[in-house]
Amino acid sequence: MEYVNFEPHPLLEPVVFTCRFPNGLTEPSSPGLCEFLSADAPAPLTVGEENKKIVRDLLRHGGFKPAGRSKPACEYLIKAAAGGFLSPINKAVDVCNVASLHSGLPISVVDLDRVEGSLSVKIAMKEENYIFNASGQVMDIGGLVCLGDSIGPCANAVKDSQRTKTHDGTTFCLYLIWGTSGLPGLAARVADWAERLLLEEGASEIRRLESSV
Repeated sequence: MEYVNFEPHPLLEPVVFTCRFPNGLTEPSSPGLCEFLSADAPAPLTVGEENKKIVRDLLRHGGFKPAGRSKPACEYLIKAAAGGFLSPINKAVDVCNVASLHSGLPISVVDLDRVEGSLSVKIAMKEENYIFNASGQVMDIGGLVCLGDSIGPCANAVKDSQRTKTHDGTTFCLYLIWGTSGLPGLAARVADWAERLLLEEGASEIRRLESSV
């Protein structure tokens, strides 16, 4: 995969990269990575007081309402970590959650072997939806900027689709950091740290993709 096609967006400042896990995701994350799942863990990034509003403004563009159960994923992580409820899942997701928790930016991770055709990022149409968990719960995504393939939307800054989520056999991942021009340069710094963490967890072939909007 060489690039992701982005439709014009006045606020989105994304960073996209891919990586491989040669041995899949059956091995647990390292103790060092798991330590970062705590809100109090010393990290190279911190969440600014203004992050919440600025990230929500990004999601509001297009008409989506990022509140309640539809708030940005990073807000869920911050609350879970503060309560001591943020647990490891697998290496790919744990790196995503750690980087998102400590930066205040939402991040999507998808299994590229579950993607069909080319990828693009655009505002979802009214009444579009997808299943976001194994129990079959559906999220309405109309008006929200989403990553999608030839089948339809598969990830966003709130909840990623069940269809393209990682699993034990995942070997090829794409990360999309939902950066915003309201926090200039932050997405790139998040990507730098996430890539270092991935290398420490045994990932290889990390590659930045074209992500101009």
